[in-house]
Amino acid sequence: MEKQTERQHWMSVLAHSQDDELARYWKPLNLSPEWTALREPECGMARVQARAGDTGQRFVVGDVTITRAAIRLAEGLCGFSYVMGRRKAHAERCAVLDALLQHPAFYKLILEQVITPLAANRAERQQQRAREIAGSKVDFFTLVRGENP
Repeated sequence: MEKQTERQHWMSVLAHSQDDELARYWKPLNLSPEWTALREPECGMARVQARAGDTGQRFVVGDVTITRAAIRLAEGLCGFSYVMGRRKAHAERCAVLDALLQHPAFYKLILEQVITPLAANRAERQQQRAREIAGSKVDFFTLVRGENP
């Protein structure tokens, strides 16, 4: 698997962020950039596929609701986002952050104050979930007996 680019990383972090967490890290920055909507936030459906055993044949798990948004900063930089669920304000905020992260004046600030803490929170949630699952794991084994004559 190829390594993610920086933009792919921050877009993934933003897409998986919780609404309240993102707002908590965004508000103290007191940034109010001028922007226009290229595509107003809109909700739709996406088909989700998985693989049996993570390597087997693909199958359709089902459909999920997603919200997408696209904006353009006054400076001309464009930001995009796709988030799961019907969260229009969240998708719009993620698109604005995507555009600001492409701006050299805001990149370091937003990366340190928003993206890094959000990524740490996501990693903690994943570890917590892994611990919960590990607690219910059942190991199956087969006892081999001698051959019957």
